[in-house]
Amino acid sequence: MTSKNSETITSSASPLDTINQRLAAVYPTLSPQLKQAAGYVMEHPPNIAFQSIRKTAEAAQVTPSTLVRLAKRLDFKSYETFREVFQSAVKTPSVELSGRANRLRYQASQPDDPLFVDVGDAAFDNIGRLFTADNQARVRDAAQQLLAARNIAVVGFRDTFACAYHFAYVGRIAMPNISLIRGLEGGLLTELDGFDENDIVVVFGFEPYCAETVKALEVTRANGVKAIVVTDNMRSPLAPGAQITFNLANATPHFFPSILSAITLIEAILAECVAFGPDSLVDNVSRFEQRMRHMGAYVETD
Repeated sequence: MTSKNSETITSSASPLDTINQRLAAVYPTLSPQLKQAAGYVMEHPPNIAFQSIRKTAEAAQVTPSTLVRLAKRLDFKSYETFREVFQSAVKTPSVELSGRANRLRYQASQPDDPLFVDVGDAAFDNIGRLFTADNQARVRDAAQQLLAARNIAVVGFRDTFACAYHFAYVGRIAMPNISLIRGLEGGLLTELDGFDENDIVVVFGFEPYCAETVKALEVTRANGVKAIVVTDNMRSPLAPGAQITFNLANATPHFFPSILSAITLIEAILAECVAFGPDSLVDNVSRFEQRMRHMGAYVETD
């Protein structure tokens, strides 16, 4: 993309985030045919990634030249460079938990079961996909926004509650303005009510997406709260409108999506906050450690 795009979209946006934001911005000014093409692009990113321009045009009920014009309207030199963004971003298909569980049972019946090694291979691959130059830039942007926020809400339910809890517990040691949103006993709306445009919400959600997480993001967005979203797919209902979106690989032979890359991302973001934040963050960590040791919270070893 040309420099024009970088001037109109914040640097924290991923390339695919940028396309979606640009499409939303220019959509009212498009011709009917370009609107038809734009709608298809936003709704079917996997098709854009892997179909030929001819098949995509047929599916969108437009001409191939319309798709070319749309790409150039977004400042791409060609349709191919436009499509490459989708090819880089599109992840795996929808999660089917029962199918994964059945595959585990099948593997156990095979000689020389490779399951242990397969889990390790998937873990290394997921971590490897996290540590890219693009994600490094996002981590730094996320840390700067967190350091500038008045308050930070952290949201993640069901399987991603572990991610939210880890972020909030470890993060609060250095940054006491972090709050874990629990939503217990119907209190979700009450917990979120005090956050506004001066604040940030960090949201974790992987497929299958939790309805409570989507609701929490809708509430905070309505109050002007900026969002940092950690998810697994550009089809995620959490991605639209986020200030920063991390699309993490979470493939695994296990029957439920892996949270390993999300936990590793949390460590990277919080480390960045302490590294580039004020001296008071280090002081907070020191005081926390002293309190814990004074209260006997840690077991001393010889």
